[in-house]
Amino acid sequence: MGWFTGFLKVVSWLCLVGCGCVNGIGGNWGTQASHPLPPGTVVQMLKDNGFQKVKLFDAEDEIMNALQKSGIQVMVGIPNDLLAALAASEKTAENWVAKNVSKYVNDGVDVRYVAVGNEPLLQTYNGSYLQTTFPALQNIQAALIKAGLSSQVKVTVPLNAGVYESPSGKPSDGDFRSDIHDLVLSIVTFLNDNGGPFTVNIYPFISLYKDPNFPLDYAFFQGSASAIVDGSITYTNTFDANHDTLVAALRKNGYGNLSIIVGEIGWPTDGDINANLQYARQFNQGFLTHISSGQGTPLRPGPVDAYLFSLIDEDDKSIQPGNFERHWGIFYYDGTPKYQLNLSSTSSGGLVGAKNVKYLEKKWCVLKPSVSIDDAKIGDSVSYACGNADCTSLGYKTSCGDLDARGNVSYAFNSYYQKNDQDDRACDFSHLATVTNVNPSNSTCRFNIMIEASFATRRAASVPGLFLVLFTVLFTC
Repeated sequence: MGWFTGFLKVVSWLCLVGCGCVNGIGGNWGTQASHPLPPGTVVQMLKDNGFQKVKLFDAEDEIMNALQKSGIQVMVGIPNDLLAALAASEKTAENWVAKNVSKYVNDGVDVRYVAVGNEPLLQTYNGSYLQTTFPALQNIQAALIKAGLSSQVKVTVPLNAGVYESPSGKPSDGDFRSDIHDLVLSIVTFLNDNGGPFTVNIYPFISLYKDPNFPLDYAFFQGSASAIVDGSITYTNTFDANHDTLVAALRKNGYGNLSIIVGEIGWPTDGDINANLQYARQFNQGFLTHISSGQGTPLRPGPVDAYLFSLIDEDDKSIQPGNFERHWGIFYYDGTPKYQLNLSSTSSGGLVGAKNVKYLEKKWCVLKPSVSIDDAKIGDSVSYACGNADCTSLGYKTSCGDLDARGNVSYAFNSYYQKNDQDDRACDFSHLATVTNVNPSNSTCRFNIMIEASFATRRAASVPGLFLVLFTVLFTC
């Protein structure tokens, strides 16, 4: 059982759906991308794929406006860096609600939840939000009441699964972590009193990423030789066991009927040996099929209310947790589906991509054929390119892991070139690079062409810095 207990502890470090046939399917819409798709394009993609709900991490004006009269229910998030101000002042909370909730509700946005913070109790935050999360929650609720919205818009706090644990590894022994027990119980009590759900993010991939002994088959939904027997219940997958550890914790503390939302669940497609298209499809389709019956989990029968993480890849996300962080999307950066995925039990057509996406010219930046791979300037040039673009598809057992040394350099150069909208100055690298009209992609490795800047909602480039390139991969292939 040690690996399961480890799973519950492991998920606490993460910074950081269909749901059942009754509640509809939801998705997380993140925007940490250098060239995000226009909000209107994404909203249409949501509708084309039957998404009924969307979870946002901030109330961005263009996105909220695009959701007007869309028929899509919205959970709007409050970033952690706003918690202190909201906790300190009821007026600040009232202003936030007026600007980010009332305004859009009046304009026809179907806001259903306000997510106060995003995993604010993560241990990696070293207690930064322990004193502000609950009072911020209280002040936002008071502001919703004052605005006359509390019957329609409910508050919640998306928490990582590491806020609860099981000393025995059995779900039935679940309880909230001892060091934050009283705080979590205060939040739970407040949510219960105000009709808010307990929102939890569950990531079986993370346990596999952190623990080499974690049984792979237990992460999926096809049965497992590593099942957990808990009394009369046998758990054959991580999701059910983790979810029911939370249910047990709620029961143990007198709130066994509190509604639960799975705020984030998914599987990345690149950046790690276990992050690939096959596993991502297997997990996401398995999860959707698992919950589509409305059967629920052993301790909580009924529809599961959940949001897939995530909709679209984000090339500006922090890779501190791992290179996979930029590859959670079921769609690539341009809205192209990554794999076939049936989002409901009644659909069989797979994902519908973004429509009318406009790209830059079909040209790429590569290492000049005349340049030696031993050129002394290559190392620094690749580091600069990767530090200011995205090279997370390079590495052992990644989608571009089979490139040779020259291919690795070309990938880095092209990533920087595309992120800078194919500016000629972005394909020089001390005269090492050249532009080509021949696509250097192969069957598994995509050398991307960027979306037109006039089409995408252009974001500022990443802060310059060095990227820790695996030179053994780049130069010893």
